[in-house]
Amino acid sequence: MNHLTLKLVSFAEATAEIQSIRQIVFQVEQGVDPALEFDGLDDAATHIIVYAQVYDQKQPIGTARIRYLSDRLAKIERVAVLSAYRGQGIGKRIMEKAIAWLSEQGISEVKLNAQTHAKAFYAKLGFLQHGDEFDEAGIPHIEMRRPVEVAVKI
Repeated sequence: MNHLTLKLVSFAEATAEIQSIRQIVFQVEQGVDPALEFDGLDDAATHIIVYAQVYDQKQPIGTARIRYLSDRLAKIERVAVLSAYRGQGIGKRIMEKAIAWLSEQGISEVKLNAQTHAKAFYAKLGFLQHGDEFDEAGIPHIEMRRPVEVAVKI
C-alpha cells in the first residue's frame, strides 16, 4: 500500500485516533477488557500512528506504542492494524519504524509480548522466543526479543 504516513507521536497528540484503533482491534475483535487495554502507561510512551490517504482525507489505520524499560531495553506493545488494512505489510512497516527509531535512541534490545498466532510474523523481523507461553488478557502470548543495531551518531 502506497499513500501511507507513519508518525511518531505522544499519546496527547493522537489520543482519539489511537484509542479508536485499539478499541476496535483489541476490545471489539479480541474481547480485551478496556481496563487492561488502557493501563495508564500511554502518556509515558511514544506512539506510532499510521494514516492512509483515503480520497482527500488521512484515515488512522494502525498504531503501536513503545516504552522504555531501561536505558538499553524497550518494549513494543499494542501493535494494531484495522482489519480492512491487514495483509498489506502495514504491521511490518510499523515494526520497522519502531526498531529504526529505537536504534537512533541508542536502545540495544527490544522485546514484545506476541500473541502466539503472530509468532511467525515477529520471527521474520528477527525476534526470537524468550521463555514459555503465558496468558495475557485471556490470550496466549510469548515474550520475544531481538537486538537493535544502534545507529552511529556522527
